[in-house]
Amino acid sequence: MIKRLALVVLIAIVAAFALGGALFASAPKSTKLRVMTYNIHVGVGMDQKMDLQRIAEVINHEHPDLVGLQEVDRGVRRTQGVDEIAELSKLTNMSYAFAHNLDYQGGQYGVAILSRFPIAAIEHRKFENRREAERRGMLRVEVEVEGSTINFVTTHLDYQFSDGRVFEVEQLLRDLEGTQGPIIVVGDFNDESAGDAYKLMTTKFEDAWIASKAKEVGFSYPADKLAKRIDYIFFRSSDGIKVKKAWIVRSLASDHVPVVADLEIKAGPRNQKK
Repeated sequence: MIKRLALVVLIAIVAAFALGGALFASAPKSTKLRVMTYNIHVGVGMDQKMDLQRIAEVINHEHPDLVGLQEVDRGVRRTQGVDEIAELSKLTNMSYAFAHNLDYQGGQYGVAILSRFPIAAIEHRKFENRREAERRGMLRVEVEVEGSTINFVTTHLDYQFSDGRVFEVEQLLRDLEGTQGPIIVVGDFNDESAGDAYKLMTTKFEDAWIASKAKEVGFSYPADKLAKRIDYIFFRSSDGIKVKKAWIVRSLASDHVPVVADLEIKAGPRNQKK
């Protein structure tokens, strides 16, 4: 009787361990990402000097996985014809994509992305505009991270007119409809949290700074006397994304300071590469 009872207990213990192991094995894995948005002011700092090495040092210090850049020149006379994103790619040892939104001074001007992962796909959409002379747009890349496809988007909106920013956000949201996998959107929205463009954006996405419950206010402009929060990192919790932490990086390398967030993305059927 005692031997039979001991055998039953042993079987129960083995079964419990097996069940626990199965549950642990089937638990969804998570991917950790550090993302940054940075308006680099074509590499010109508050001292009015162009210094891409200084910009790269700011980026490298934070060790981001994905960086959305705004105000990037390629072959423009005002920045000595330098291909800024190619140079920043070398200085950070990251892959890059560039979106040419405007012809300027013999070169190109737009937004760009740096990535520690190989870039699997690139999409560039120019926005229609109503009054502002500067053409705007969005750049989306796909990267594969631990079997999941992550969409990373950067944009830079109209700085003059509120209705122009709203019009651009409407186009941005429409362009992202039907995109498969988690989406992270970053950029200089030129809109504070009370603005209509921000409010429209947050009907579909969440603000990482707010979600992080950061103690600071998150002002990102102007770099020498921070007074406005206009640079954002947006995400969707429905994509299995959680914000662990968000912060700004104090620097005078540009007229904006970078905003950084640590994200955690749960792997799931909708996030897996098909």
